[in-house]
Amino acid sequence: MTPYLSLFLTAFVAATLLPAQSEVLLAWLLTDPALSVSLLFTAATLGNVLGSVVNWLAGRFLRQFQGRRWFPVSAAALARAEAQYHRWGRWSLLASWMPFIGDPLTVVAGVLREPLPSFLLIVTLAKAGRYMVVIALTLAWV
Repeated sequence: MTPYLSLFLTAFVAATLLPAQSEVLLAWLLTDPALSVSLLFTAATLGNVLGSVVNWLAGRFLRQFQGRRWFPVSAAALARAEAQYHRWGRWSLLASWMPFIGDPLTVVAGVLREPLPSFLLIVTLAKAGRYMVVIALTLAWV
C-alpha cells in the first residue's frame, strides 16, 4: 500500500468514532524526503473530512433508532451535545479537529440536519488547519 493511501485510510478511520492517530503517521511520513508534502496534506485532509461525512451521515440517519438499547449515545449525552451545538451553531464545527469532542460534534451536526455544504466547508477548514500545524511543527523539528 502506498504511503499516501495508508495516510488517507488512517485519517479516515481517525475521523470516525474508532481510535486512530493520523497526526503521528503524517509526522512520520514527513521525515521521508521522497514523499510530497502537498500530497500527504491532501491525503490526510481528504481522508479525515470523508470520515467526518460518515459521522454526519450516521447522525442524520441513525437518530431514528435513539430509543434502542444498542444506540451508542445516551439520551443525556445527546441532549448536552445538542445544547452545545445550538449555543454555538455550525461554527462549533471549527472544533471538529479536536480529540474526544470533534468526532461527536460531526455526528450531532448530522442529527441536527446541518446542511452538507456548510458542514463540508467548516469541517474542511478545521481539519486542514490541524494538518497544516502538524506539517509546520514537524518540518520545523526535522
